[in-house]
Amino acid sequence: MPRKPVARPASSGPARLREIAAGAFLVCATLAAYLPALNGGLLWDDAGHVTKPDLQSLHGLWRIWFEFGSTQQYYPLLHSAFWVEHRLWGDAVLGYHLTNILLHAFSACLLVAILRYLRLPGAWLAGFLFALHPVCVEAVAWISEQKSTLSALFYLASALCYLRFDQSRRRPQYLLALALFVLALLTKTVTATLPAALLVVLWWRRGRLDWKRDAMPLLPWFALGAAAGMVTEYVERTFVGARGAEFALTLTQRCLLASRAIWFYLGKLIWPANLTFIYPRWTLDTAAWWQYLFPLGVLALLAPLLWLAVKKGRRGPLAGFLFFVGTLFPALGFFNVYPFIYSYVADHFQYLASLGVIVPAAAGLTVAARRASLTYGGRACAAGVLLAALAVLTWRQSGIYQDAQTLYRVTLARNPDCWLAHNNLGSELLETPGRLSEAVSHFEAALRLQPNYPQTYNNLGIALSNIPGRLPEAINYFETAVRIQPDYAQAQNNLGLALSNLPGRLPEAIAHFEAALRTNRDYAQAHNNLGSALSSTPGRLQDAVSEYEAALRIQPDFPEAHYNLANALSEIPGRLEEAIAQYQETLRLQPDNARAHNNLGTALSAMPGRMPDAIAEYQAALRIQPDFADAHYNLGLALSKTSGRLPDAISEYEAALRINPNFEPARRMIDRLKAAQTRGATR
Repeated sequence: MPRKPVARPASSGPARLREIAAGAFLVCATLAAYLPALNGGLLWDDAGHVTKPDLQSLHGLWRIWFEFGSTQQYYPLLHSAFWVEHRLWGDAVLGYHLTNILLHAFSACLLVAILRYLRLPGAWLAGFLFALHPVCVEAVAWISEQKSTLSALFYLASALCYLRFDQSRRRPQYLLALALFVLALLTKTVTATLPAALLVVLWWRRGRLDWKRDAMPLLPWFALGAAAGMVTEYVERTFVGARGAEFALTLTQRCLLASRAIWFYLGKLIWPANLTFIYPRWTLDTAAWWQYLFPLGVLALLAPLLWLAVKKGRRGPLAGFLFFVGTLFPALGFFNVYPFIYSYVADHFQYLASLGVIVPAAAGLTVAARRASLTYGGRACAAGVLLAALAVLTWRQSGIYQDAQTLYRVTLARNPDCWLAHNNLGSELLETPGRLSEAVSHFEAALRLQPNYPQTYNNLGIALSNIPGRLPEAINYFETAVRIQPDYAQAQNNLGLALSNLPGRLPEAIAHFEAALRTNRDYAQAHNNLGSALSSTPGRLQDAVSEYEAALRIQPDFPEAHYNLANALSEIPGRLEEAIAQYQETLRLQPDNARAHNNLGTALSAMPGRMPDAIAEYQAALRIQPDFADAHYNLGLALSKTSGRLPDAISEYEAALRINPNFEPARRMIDRLKAAQTRGATR
């Protein structure tokens, strides 16, 4: 027979104000603890989450929802949120970090609301523990992990609505809870564990589960969660790359991994020391006897929890453990996820699961403090000391997310054999002037530790291609990258680019650009590079124009493609006005592009009545780059065709010769103009 709703006294005005003040304090404390993260930059795959140029349009929003592979993972609601955020503050990272921190704080407030609804002791302590625990830093300080903070908000809101439905049995509450659950799934599919978690909570409350009352309403939830999980598994395998030898684990290995991970996560929650962005990847050896201690330890822990629940009626500890393990289940190793190639564990994997330990711990500490007859002031002081310690740890941990180089250097200090940190640090140094040799050393260290990672070969190839005389070595590394992973579009593109700089290798370069585009047809840079190769191939200029136009359809604000398209159009009869428009668009995007100013001047000089505009463009080029010999020469040509400007023209040719003494056309023009001046003087 359905239980009647429990009557709850209405909160008095002062009590409500105290709750609001406590919630505001929780939000402020969270912001304060994560203050160092507000200054953090883009890390690792953040650029793949902050909306890419080809997805920033309304059509891009459509692709986010209906095109697998358009985003790194198929989490359409997450990427829609990023799409909206990009509309609000563009690439400014402060907005993304502030959003993540506030989502985390609001989730902690929702947790408090759930625990108060369940009448669990220590609700506010649990909320503050979740908000300030340093194990959550990775999920909150890393922009990409907005998937965790946003999905947690929907997850907890859905749970609260469902628990209210469980009391009232009102259909609108059920539908609202279901809608919030769907939103959570569309943000991150680890939330598929919610219906199982709700069953655990219902069992904890009543001591039993009824099929009709408890299980049947959640059957659609299980079906939706399973469907979302299958989609995520497909995307992880097909588009992210969660396949290959690194994922070929036996069932025994997966069980060993799962049990060890459970103890690892418990340990980090209880004693959050040496938290690391990338932890060492364990070796799963079924022949090593000591690795079986982990599953035996899990069973040894489960036994007293079962005894407490069955014999003593104290179901809370077992319910918390079941919630913890059940919410972790998708990341315990039974399903392949891409991070397993470098580590089997990560702090953000237990973001939601941590509630299974935090909530019972908060309740237990609160009950123990009351039984110890501590005064309210004593309990508040003890809680304050604990929370202050966690807040300090969170402050320190969030500080390592200030920039990528700091993050990877700290990771290597705590995990020296982390080949991925070497690779990623090398990538950051590659973008830092004067750090090329250090970047190369990190890539080489990464390859010594992991010789089968194609991205490192690609990155080392990029580094070596920027060192004079080492292009052949770079090509070898690019070739190794595409041999390991033939559908690696970036490596195919980079190999094509390197080959295009060698005499006689242009046909091979074109083949690699085309291979890159077969893998990723929306690869704007590959379209542009293919266009450049085709423009240097006799009879392929129109094909080059088509490639540049394809690049610009994908990425309209691509100045290099606008510039290359303008150069190609200027060589096609009758398309000079289009070329001029493309040069002007290039200069809108890159006002300091001296070559675009120079080439625009040349195009304008061929148009009737536009010589003054051409002169202005040449002069603009020389203001940007005073040692631009071609611009001096072209300005000289334009001035020589302008009445009364022969002396100025000669000065420009002389400037070109001072910059490039072997500039024979300038020397010939000087001789010709001086001869003309001499003839004019003798007349």
